[in-house]
Amino acid sequence: MKVFTKTDVGMTRSMNQDSLLVSDNNRNGLNLYILADGMGGYKGGEIASKVAITAVSKYIIEKFDEIPKDKQSILNLVEDSIEFANSAIYEESEQDEELQDMGTTLEVVLIYKNKVYIGHIGDSRIYRVRKNKMKKITTDHSYVEKLIQDGDITREEAYNHPKKNLLIKALGTDEEACPDMIYTVLNKNDVIVICSDGLTNMLREEEILEVVKEPNENCADVLVEEANLAGGLDNITVIVIDNR
Repeated sequence: MKVFTKTDVGMTRSMNQDSLLVSDNNRNGLNLYILADGMGGYKGGEIASKVAITAVSKYIIEKFDEIPKDKQSILNLVEDSIEFANSAIYEESEQDEELQDMGTTLEVVLIYKNKVYIGHIGDSRIYRVRKNKMKKITTDHSYVEKLIQDGDITREEAYNHPKKNLLIKALGTDEEACPDMIYTVLNKNDVIVICSDGLTNMLREEEILEVVKEPNENCADVLVEEANLAGGLDNITVIVIDNR
């Protein structure tokens, strides 16, 4: 399994509030990939995203050997790690007035023996590419996604909706996170793409697929470069996991 990553401030922001972490090839077979897109005031988003990936990775890596390795136990571990991170961010924002509005999206991907355990909150995304077709595994916790689900707008109309960046759920903004928990199987030749909305707001899914269906060591750099050429209106972060 090969992994390619890239994070970039983009063309319009002065600070990169995205964070990522890769912890793979551990002795116990644990492979962990985390992405967070922070938000909220001066430095608030940067702090929230860093707290999130640090808290989640520390929690999972410290406790992974102690748990049974069945599906539900691993999903519970991922969920507990996210709630742990949520409390850390929420408590810090309560103690500092300047950080009161901070929060972050969070994508946690734990791969163990070709099984994929996912925790998701916010509007960063996880895609799976299989046989040259790309499927979005996560559902955005956003206002426009709810409009789409309710049938009020089309997915095409959502691209240019004025409230496309409005989240209805994020990590650290409430006392409980309640993430979406997802389980799937990683097949040989599958590709997993984890990305912040700085990528998906700039590039259509078919453009992303064109780059990652045959990923190479430059694929994450190419995605970021293309997003910047399209405007680069936000921080851009990409993790590409190649199981070919």
